[in-house]
Formats: sequence, C-alpha cells, structure tokens
Amino acid sequence: MKLAEALQERADLKIRIQNLRQRLLSNALVQEGEKPSEDPAELLKELQETLSREEKLVAAINLRNCITRVENRSLTEMIAMRDTLTEKISIYRDIVSAASNIASRVSGREIRILSTYDVRALQKETDRLASQLRELNNKIQSTNWTTDL
Repeated sequence: MKLAEALQERADLKIRIQNLRQRLLSNALVQEGEKPSEDPAELLKELQETLSREEKLVAAINLRNCITRVENRSLTEMIAMRDTLTEKISIYRDIVSAASNIASRVSGREIRILSTYDVRALQKETDRLASQLRELNNKIQSTNWTTDL
C-alpha cells in the first residue's frame, strides 16, 4: 500500500467513525417496549474495530512520515512547513483585505484613514508564499504516491 492510499483510507475511516457516532447516539434511547433500529452492541463493536484500524494506520503513517526524506527533510518536517505556510498565507490575506478596505471621505473635513501596510508588497509576498506552498504540496503528494507504507 502506498502512503497516499493509507491517507485516503484514514480519511474514509474518520468519516466512518463520525457516522458510527451518529448511529450510536440515535440508538441510545428507545421508548419502553420498542427496539432500537440497530443493535447498539454491534455498533459499539464496529466502532471499536474501526478505531483500532485507524490507530494502527495513523501510527504507520506517522512513522513513515518521520523516516521518509525528501530534499534532506523528513515528510513530517515538510508537513509542518506546509501547515505553517498555509496559516501564514491566511493571515497575510486577511491583512491585505483589511488594509485595502480604506473608507472614502465625503468631505475634506473628515478624518483620513490610511493603511499601515504596503498592500502591494504584502500581496506580492502572499503570492510568492502561495507559489511556494503549491510546490511544497506537489512534492509531498508526489512522495505520498511513490512511498510504500
């Protein structure tokens, strides 16, 4: 199994766990004399098996991410870098949006509102970071599809 396939299975397991959670909650109570629509014991068993599979899969993925190296960095380091870049880009975009929202004046007597940022330079840096993020994501994805779990 390739690392990318394991990541897809992990995502599927998360969805399945959420579905099982809902089904367990839906069958937690019944009116006296009625039966639940699904057997709670069977649902709990299925949940435990699914959680166990997820635990083993996540451990294997994390271990592989730690030992797989790309351009002198582990996949774990690359993922941390990607997460940080994503957050930085989001913050920069928020700053650009806020700094670009300059209120217009109706008369010369009103207070002028000025941006404290060089919006153009910040936007250019945001675009550069976004490009860097795309390249990093491509490297991670490429590695995920060529690395055995």
